[in-house]
Amino acid sequence: MTNDNRPLSPFHHYKPQLTSLLSFAHRLSGIALSFSAVGLVYWLMLLADGPVALDRLAILATIPGRIVLAIVSLAFFYHLNNGVRHLFWDLGMGFEISRTYLSGWLVLIVTVLMWAVFWIAISGLPGGQV
Repeated sequence: MTNDNRPLSPFHHYKPQLTSLLSFAHRLSGIALSFSAVGLVYWLMLLADGPVALDRLAILATIPGRIVLAIVSLAFFYHLNNGVRHLFWDLGMGFEISRTYLSGWLVLIVTVLMWAVFWIAISGLPGGQV
């Protein structure tokens, strides 16, 4: 005998929590960084070819190119900070609910601060008008 009234998936029953959203974002940022690694290798290959080959990357200076770079850098800083959080968990620290939520909010705040400082710093570089 089966119970046809039970939910088919936990997503139908539970509301999203900070911990589940951060876990999902960590996976998405890892996927984004994996795909962007291909672009990094391509950029390094162009650097090896010399300055003329770098003209192929002029798309990164456009608005859509900068948006992609901003998203990738945000994914990098988030994945880095959440990875540090996971390292503390591997040491057995911060498993209490209050500390889990505190560290989650701290990851988000530090990520935004690091991302903002990074973009402010590179906008002051020659040719780095963002």
